[in-house]
Amino acid sequence: MSEFSNVELAEAVGQLFVVGFPDAPTEAPPSIRDALASSHIGGVILFRRNIDDVDQLVALTTDLHQAAADAGEPPFLAVDQEGGRVVRIGPPLTPLPTMRSLGSAPDLRDVARVSEMLATEIRALGFNLNFAPVLDVDTNPDNPVIGDRAFSDSPDKVARCGAGFMLGHHSAGVIPCGKHFPGHGDTVTDSHRDLPRLMHDEERLEEVELYPFRRAVAAEIPMLMTAHVQLPAVDAFHPATLSTPILDGLLRKKLGFDGVVITDCLEMKAVADRYDIEEMIDLGIEAGVDIFLICHTEEKWRAAHRHLYERATAEDKIRARVEESANRVRKLKTDLLGHWPHPWKPREGLHDLIGRADHRALVEPFLDDTDGGSDPTEPRQS
Repeated sequence: MSEFSNVELAEAVGQLFVVGFPDAPTEAPPSIRDALASSHIGGVILFRRNIDDVDQLVALTTDLHQAAADAGEPPFLAVDQEGGRVVRIGPPLTPLPTMRSLGSAPDLRDVARVSEMLATEIRALGFNLNFAPVLDVDTNPDNPVIGDRAFSDSPDKVARCGAGFMLGHHSAGVIPCGKHFPGHGDTVTDSHRDLPRLMHDEERLEEVELYPFRRAVAAEIPMLMTAHVQLPAVDAFHPATLSTPILDGLLRKKLGFDGVVITDCLEMKAVADRYDIEEMIDLGIEAGVDIFLICHTEEKWRAAHRHLYERATAEDKIRARVEESANRVRKLKTDLLGHWPHPWKPREGLHDLIGRADHRALVEPFLDDTDGGSDPTEPRQS
């Protein structure tokens, strides 16, 4: 990426991107290694396609951390390890119940305990960011993508379980990320495939969909992920991910969120079939997005980085937005990853930690309802 004459600006733009790549190597692909070393991406997300077994995974995460050794900040190493159907890393890690099952626990401290165990195991593998908890409210039995990923059909229960889950991750030193703002629980369309719409008025949104997010913001959750969901009552033109009225007006100003806003993957069909990558970057940066998640295609994240760099070079307003988001991301890394070795190295006795007996005993009461079906979130190449 030698075409970037302003090194500091290119690095600031880089903090606004977390990207994925194909295959399951033991070393970072050269393009990812170079981008991490030059701070032209701020982190990486791994999926099942990147994982063969624990030894291969730890070799890969170690190499990814090492690639960023000379960067100013540690990289995000992110994963979707929710529980139930949505787990990227299976055995020998401790099996995880659905959040619906965990949400039924009579003692909500169990949510925090299971969350801490989950985060402890993925941290041992090199991950420092988990895209969980799900803060959607499970109000629609026909929802094809949320369902038992949600803690409950009660907004209050979702809020309380979400707080416990967040606490458990903080205790283990892994950043939690609540999702999917402003709520994906009452849709009948999977945003991986098409654009869902929530046709509720603002009163209903306040009482149900927004309630867990409002409580999470009050509890100072550090990161929230957007939903590719349209709310005509707030914005009749763009989905939440790209909406200034929703992200800046509703989330920032009305709910008072001052943490990091990350998009759901920009290669999901809900947005990818309606906007090109440059349009999504333009709308997202103006709406208040801090991190753009691009899970598949190197050409797309390179084009997105280049486009945002060029706009920030040409326009003071966009440069100010880039610097605002980059500073917010860097502060999060300093505040919550400052205790991580940089670069990270795996601990001794790793295999004795994951899946150990006391971890399994902790989740055993909640495993009966675990749905062993297909993962509705495992991304498909667009």
